[in-house]
Amino acid sequence: MPRPSMHAVPKPTPDLSSRAYWNGTIKMSLSKFFILRVLHDAPMHGYDIARTVERATNGCCSPSEGTIYPVLREFEEGGYVTFETEVVGGRERKVYTLTDKGRDALRVAIDAWMEITDALVHADKVVPRGETGQVDTCCP
Repeated sequence: MPRPSMHAVPKPTPDLSSRAYWNGTIKMSLSKFFILRVLHDAPMHGYDIARTVERATNGCCSPSEGTIYPVLREFEEGGYVTFETEVVGGRERKVYTLTDKGRDALRVAIDAWMEITDALVHADKVVPRGETGQVDTCCP
């Protein structure tokens, strides 16, 4: 019987020249930001959070269940959100509410995103968009 290899399979290196890589990286961060943002306005359950984020970003950021629930769990464990369980149509669902700690985190996130946005605007002046030959279709 062959022995299992003691060498770990190397993790593939990301293709940093791939638009898909950057879109995924940026959208994951934006999802976290916008989840906090929409919960600032009102308590919501997961599906409403996802749809409200999608509307708020004109479809640019549309977190899936596979994205949103781990983020909400992370936020809950960190004390940024709380939830109450309600029963609708015989089914239980969690309604998430932003805590004071979550509101503070949102303020910090807004400051950080504004700083990054400013840096990106200046980077665009150094390396104008479109030089890669790709069309910008997200978040005009």
